[in-house]
Amino acid sequence: MITQLKGRLVSKAPTTLVVDCGGVGYEVHISLHTFGQLPDDEFIRIFTHHQVREDAQTLYGFMEQVERSVFRLLLSVSGIGANTARTVLSSMNPQEVVQAIQTDNVAAIQAIKGIGAKTAQRVIVDLRDKVLGLLEEGEIGTVSNNTQRDEALSALSVLGYPVKQTQKIVDALLQVEPNMPIERIIKNALNKL
Repeated sequence: MITQLKGRLVSKAPTTLVVDCGGVGYEVHISLHTFGQLPDDEFIRIFTHHQVREDAQTLYGFMEQVERSVFRLLLSVSGIGANTARTVLSSMNPQEVVQAIQTDNVAAIQAIKGIGAKTAQRVIVDLRDKVLGLLEEGEIGTVSNNTQRDEALSALSVLGYPVKQTQKIVDALLQVEPNMPIERIIKNALNKL
């Protein structure tokens, strides 16, 4: 089993990259989350999940071990294959996936292309206890302890805005000013929607 690659980054695209390890180029399938984290350095280390099937051997790569852990948890759900799991991690970061599972946010998971209502519910039911293991092992910090964020997202959801879009905007606002009052979060988010 190939668990990580260290080598020279030969090429990168939003969905794949090639890593040269000792003269052998490995094609690695990646999520948009990992693509956004790729360093400018020529030499990289990337954590991998090696999938062996009857007709192919495929490597999936992640810059963080926590993303690989969430990917593997998603694969354990019936009806979710490697490409769907990669799509989930391209649409949401690992912390957002865990938060959606913890808060029973079916709509956030169902908003991802290729996942229907039944599969979204299955993800939550199957992984609710397993994501607690990630939290206990410290792979993911405590999710959703920001009440301003939660209340702002709830208010925007009530106003009819899509959860995935509002989460990104609210998180960006809170990165700039972590203690922003709820009213200003909502007002600034509405200006960006």
